[in-house]
Amino acid sequence: MTTPAQAGTFLRRRFVAVGTKRRAANDRAYLKSDLRFFGATVPQIRQAATDFARAHPDMTRAELRSIAGALYATDRYEFRSAAIALLGRSAPLLREADLPWLIRLVRASDTWAHVDWLAADVIGGLIERYPAGLKRLPAWAADKSFWVRRTALLAQVRALRRGEGDFALFARLAGSMVDEREFFIRKAIGWILRETSKKRPELAFGFLRDHRTEVSALSLQEGAKYLPGAMRAKLGLPARAAWQLRDERNA
Repeated sequence: MTTPAQAGTFLRRRFVAVGTKRRAANDRAYLKSDLRFFGATVPQIRQAATDFARAHPDMTRAELRSIAGALYATDRYEFRSAAIALLGRSAPLLREADLPWLIRLVRASDTWAHVDWLAADVIGGLIERYPAGLKRLPAWAADKSFWVRRTALLAQVRALRRGEGDFALFARLAGSMVDEREFFIRKAIGWILRETSKKRPELAFGFLRDHRTEVSALSLQEGAKYLPGAMRAKLGLPARAAWQLRDERNA
């Protein structure tokens, strides 16, 4: 049997060994978090989670949830990160029925670093395996927590980046949030439009055109970043984005 105590002991030993006080202070300041930090890097966190999972190949779904829940109940940034890494590493154990529990982890998060990891990788991956989970997104998009609303948007980012996913659903959810003032919502809308535009620029353009008078400058600039010049011009933007101009100057 694999227990939370085993995970906590294993991970604490690893993070104490690799963490530094300087990195801990820098990470805490950068993320503006009230959590405590060991000062481990993301690759070190991922490796520790991978090593623990490999050492316990018979871990069950119930044990995984118990361990992740216990790690997330702490005030240690790396423990919470390791919980997400373990969930991603052991994704085949998860079921659609785990989505409400995962949303509770989102609610317990106090930083975009954990919310985005949960939303895009763990929750997004689970919804790709169980498309019926898409039906939950409208309720999340209307939630009082902006982290849950952000999750509703980011849950499809990986699929949309590949030229797949239900863009019509995203557009409907983002359209209901397009006039929000919350930075993390505006950023998420722009981010997903930007990723969508890499494979299906006409979809990102159509959304921005239809919401041109409502969409924030942040969402517009991010969403149109990779659109062709003709599409950008129709949105009232310079034909070349700032990153293109920088590249031209540095060429």
